[in-house]
Amino acid sequence: MTAHRYGYARVSTLDQSTSIQREALEAAKCNRIFEEKASGITREGRSELSLVLEVLREGDTLVVTRIDRLARSLKDLQDIVHDLKVRGVHLEATEQPIDTKSAAGKAFLDMLGVFAEFETNLRKERQLEGIAKAKEKGVYKGRAPVSEEKKKQVRKLYLEGVKPAQIIRETGIGKTTVFKIIKTLR
Repeated sequence: MTAHRYGYARVSTLDQSTSIQREALEAAKCNRIFEEKASGITREGRSELSLVLEVLREGDTLVVTRIDRLARSLKDLQDIVHDLKVRGVHLEATEQPIDTKSAAGKAFLDMLGVFAEFETNLRKERQLEGIAKAKEKGVYKGRAPVSEEKKKQVRKLYLEGVKPAQIIRETGIGKTTVFKIIKTLR
């Protein structure tokens, strides 16, 4: 059985491009490259990641440019790395000295994950501090509540059998809020 090298490239927003990541993955001799434009902390909603993880077989290598392209939290990274290890799949990063075939590569991966989570936590703390200061000054009001009219529209569409994704597009209300409104119907 021949081992394959699969690349995974991800950007967080629609206006970003995966072209730089794609070039690096092509240079790393990936047989196939999976690309997507998706954000979020978990694997949900990242169909190309799910697909590449499904395709990988024992002896294969998953190649990313940086580990933050693969996982958005330390927990998610640990879950993915554990899953790959159990299945006998290797992980490489083109811009970081990560190669799970070596002890040093594994150790560096663990350290990077810890630092990435630390940085995320610091960023969240700074954001919360900024919000608190803005509230003190009376500048930050938060998001305006959804009107009863909009809530009725969401309920009506849902009861008519319209899928949540379409409701979100039609009403312009955020996903979390739409699901909260739908949950009140159950």
